[in-house]
Amino acid sequence: MIFKDDLFQAQWLRTAGHASYGGAEIGECLAIARQITEPDPVSWRDAWAGAAERLSAAADVSLEDGRTVSALGGYLRASNYWRAAYTFMMSAPVDRRVVDAYRRQRAAFEGAAALMRPTAERISIPYEDGSLHGYFFRGADAGSPRPTLIVNGGYDSTAEECFFFGGAAAVSRGYHCIVFDGPGQGGAIIEDGRVFRPDWEAVIRPVVDYAVARPEVDAARIALMGVSFGGYLAPRGASGDDRIAALIADPGELSLLDEFKTRMPAFMAKQIPRGNPLILALLGLILRHRIRQVTPGWGLRRCLWVHGAKGPLDYLRMTEGYSVKGRIGGIRCPTLICSAEDDEIGATARALYEALDCQKTFVAFKSDEGAGAHCEAGARALFNQRAFDWLDRQFG
Repeated sequence: MIFKDDLFQAQWLRTAGHASYGGAEIGECLAIARQITEPDPVSWRDAWAGAAERLSAAADVSLEDGRTVSALGGYLRASNYWRAAYTFMMSAPVDRRVVDAYRRQRAAFEGAAALMRPTAERISIPYEDGSLHGYFFRGADAGSPRPTLIVNGGYDSTAEECFFFGGAAAVSRGYHCIVFDGPGQGGAIIEDGRVFRPDWEAVIRPVVDYAVARPEVDAARIALMGVSFGGYLAPRGASGDDRIAALIADPGELSLLDEFKTRMPAFMAKQIPRGNPLILALLGLILRHRIRQVTPGWGLRRCLWVHGAKGPLDYLRMTEGYSVKGRIGGIRCPTLICSAEDDEIGATARALYEALDCQKTFVAFKSDEGAGAHCEAGARALFNQRAFDWLDRQFG
């Protein structure tokens, strides 16, 4: 263990785990960890930001000298470290340091995208009265149309980080890939103030519209992968769009409210969202105390921000709408549901799998193979091996 604090450890592993796809160096991440005083979010921010600044500056020099491979690697790691830097500062109102670090992680990644081969491009996906920020990565510069993977991130991921989760793995296997920030994510929440919405099919539909309009994309072979909270978002999105030909949820989530209930005493869980007022008032007091604590309250502070909730109980009531129940019949494509042994998120993965009435597969990742953490952090290459082998079989 690098940190005693479980959340600091999990976020460190998440960041270091992107080494599989060029987003980190283990030695750098260990050196950064030695500069952090836990559980101090400012110390965390300064250590990661300092490394990101050094890497960005070095990448700039490499690029000026025409050393594009070195520049690409530096920009990728800088982007990941800038994202990690603001992790523990996410809450409402938005801290200016979050905005600054987000913009820097995006700028560093765009520097990397400009150097990628096959080529990559920043895209804007038309959405309601504006657009969603994202990227299109080509699996090859020729031989299109090709199967295409859409990667849907979670609560605190960004379009840029989704490249490390699944984009790089897709491209290396010849898939085109689209990553994007939906409402509540990345640029949509930080720059535009767009909060999450439960009817995610209204978000996925324009993303698929964008995909099928591109001549490089084989419209009959579009897959959707949801990562972290994306394990709810992607199934919900697929339930409203028959153009999705394969679905991957990592970890699968049937209901956000049911997920939270598994982490509460049974007598309290039974009263949510509109039960005994006295018990709910007690729960509200507990959560208001918890939200003031650095790491125990981190997830709740973040959730209030990205959902636009007024308080903890308001947020818990909102979670009732984030469910695939009642829409499960809309998922008709082959579906891969995943879970990780040590991950408390994805408690409803098996329930989601059992409820599906389509061709389906369940894969449980184990701690003794190094893949028991949330989203298989630290063993993402293993996850991608199994997920893409499954996807290859669906698409022939």
